[in-house]
Amino acid sequence: KVMLKVWGGEQLWALTVLSRLANAVTPLWRLPYQEQLQVKYESQRKVLQTLASHLEELGIDLQKPGGLCCPLQPVVPSPVINGYRNKSTFSVNRGPDGNPKTVGLYVGTGKARNIVCVKANHMENIPPKHKQVAQCYEEFIRCSPLDPCILFHEGGHWRELVVRTTSRGHTMAIITFHPQELGQEALAAQKALLKEFFTRGPGAACALSSLYFQESTMTRCSHEQSPFQLLHGEPHIFEEVLGLKFRISPDAFFQVNTGGAEVLYQAVRELSQAGRDTVLLDICCGTGEQWPLSKMVGIEVVEKAVEDARWNAAFNGISNCEFHSGKAEAVLPQLLSSWKDSQPLVAVVNPSRAGLHYRVVRAIRNCKSIRRLLYISCKPEGEAMRNFLELCCPPDPGKKLAGEPFAPTLAIPFDMFPHTVHCELVLLFTR
Repeated sequence: KVMLKVWGGEQLWALTVLSRLANAVTPLWRLPYQEQLQVKYESQRKVLQTLASHLEELGIDLQKPGGLCCPLQPVVPSPVINGYRNKSTFSVNRGPDGNPKTVGLYVGTGKARNIVCVKANHMENIPPKHKQVAQCYEEFIRCSPLDPCILFHEGGHWRELVVRTTSRGHTMAIITFHPQELGQEALAAQKALLKEFFTRGPGAACALSSLYFQESTMTRCSHEQSPFQLLHGEPHIFEEVLGLKFRISPDAFFQVNTGGAEVLYQAVRELSQAGRDTVLLDICCGTGEQWPLSKMVGIEVVEKAVEDARWNAAFNGISNCEFHSGKAEAVLPQLLSSWKDSQPLVAVVNPSRAGLHYRVVRAIRNCKSIRRLLYISCKPEGEAMRNFLELCCPPDPGKKLAGEPFAPTLAIPFDMFPHTVHCELVLLFTR
């Protein structure tokens, strides 16, 4: 009652919604950082216990002390705890005050029909620059006569905003727009207004390095489905990792925590134990992490990311890399079928939360040259668990898993996402 008298109903509701957002997106934000790491360690311990239990059901006894399938090292902390995200995606929807042109993050569910879009101003994992661009985009669409596109079948135009930043001070903004029935002349007018706002209007304070516009009629569109149109600035932004320069396109994958990525990549290099005569196979390679080996072969589904990877290798004077564009399940089996068994391979996989396609696992499992595999997963308790079992199960002719099984050897969690419950687990498999 005292709070209601002091703040009033609307202010108290706003505080409640902000708290719900923080608890939904960054549920560990109230805990001291060391306690956050302990929570994550316990969750990864349960993952390894579950894997050990599943393997035991398959007749494979790998249990170590504590019921784990392999030793688990402490969580490696992130070098940056607050504002670490280099990429943020903001939605457009109704805010707590009912304004349909609110730019922020969702709270609620579609099933419960209680979704509201809340500004990300108080989110500790999002840097101030991202919040500034989101605020300016909201200001722009609120002045626009065009409606937001909240549900595709209800019409509207203004959709989500993606902001990418780098430690070099570069900022890229990507605005998604549903064209509906607008003609080319009307679309050109909207693009001109956006450019004017972010270069000469209030949005100029954001100092964008790149401003992109994408006409999209679906939730997510690749560049091939609907090209990213550069309205202002440079086509790429640039980042430095482990002393190397990386070019980043609008839809290229890059680890969301740059400082954490440096720690992760350095550890993966050491865990690979690859010598100068070893070929590193980087599946789902993104923009291409370069390795000091005789050769590195990367596979990536996003064509623009492959272009970035090739540019990155050439710019950094690295000539031992080759990159293949396409789905890993189509590219990898063909690539490995002609591989010489005498040439040692170390494989590194870093798939999305959907895990690896079965044909990718089968190709890795049946390639005798791969004796060491590093699986990097941000959700090991999900579909990745299926991959782990396919890699480690006894030979199964019915599933065409003829190769010698792998065994989990070491697990190291890396905290790439402070304040959340997630971390990146690096699981080393050998045979």
